[in-house]
Amino acid sequence: MSIRPQRPAPATPAPGKLPITELAEMKTRRQPIVMVTAYDAPGGRLADQAGADLVLVGDSAAMTVLGHDSTVPATMEEMLILTRAVTRGASRPLVIADMPFGSFQVSDEDAVGNAIRFVKEAGADAVKLEGAGAMLSRVRGIVDAGIPVMGHLGLTPQSVLKLGGFRVQGRGERAAAALRADAIAVAEAGAALLVLECVPSALAAGITADSPVPVIGIGAGPGCDGQVLVLHDMLGLDSGHRRPRFVRDFLATGGSVAGAVQAYVAAVRDGSFPSADEGYD
Repeated sequence: MSIRPQRPAPATPAPGKLPITELAEMKTRRQPIVMVTAYDAPGGRLADQAGADLVLVGDSAAMTVLGHDSTVPATMEEMLILTRAVTRGASRPLVIADMPFGSFQVSDEDAVGNAIRFVKEAGADAVKLEGAGAMLSRVRGIVDAGIPVMGHLGLTPQSVLKLGGFRVQGRGERAAAALRADAIAVAEAGAALLVLECVPSALAAGITADSPVPVIGIGAGPGCDGQVLVLHDMLGLDSGHRRPRFVRDFLATGGSVAGAVQAYVAAVRDGSFPSADEGYD
């Protein structure tokens, strides 16, 4: 029995859905783009009601929700369930499904097939995948299938073993040059958006200025086109892992869960988040 799509394909967005082309225009206007990482229908609804532009269904759920020590154990089936839930709560924001470890690294065919599953079975509007190099052909293949792609560079949690742990990436001339080149390559491969994670603020600002596509930062300073923060982090919930310096507890100022998400969105919009202290040198 075939599975019918729960919503139109990305080329024909649902009524009221933010067009993905609007994000490039926001970059041009220097209007901050706001993304929230959420894992369920209430989280999607909170992000929607607060005025977020994007909701990422992150494989960080493996650590934040499922209790693992890294993002690697997240499975396709788990990510499909979480993405279905978020799409039921988020109407206007674009919902981006994070492709888990093993779902795209093996071959272009696997990558395209799994990206299609996120769209057809879970209603995602786009997918996110980590890395450049050999992953560039995956980006091209998914884009050729008609599915928007968000790239992810810097600290790529699925590669944390290779990186030697959760460390800032791009320090030093050689590493910075490589990251700049990868960012351009991901955009040229067809990605519509790029996440930079745990990158020195000055480097991230330079990459953002040179990038033809919007750049969303997390631990990458205030110079990006937008910001992303995990819902659980902005609520001050303890995941059992060390709290990164770029995390701010918005519940303390927002006064309620809904107020915290609204305070985060407002802080990104007015440029007060992240502060200089919430980035890296």
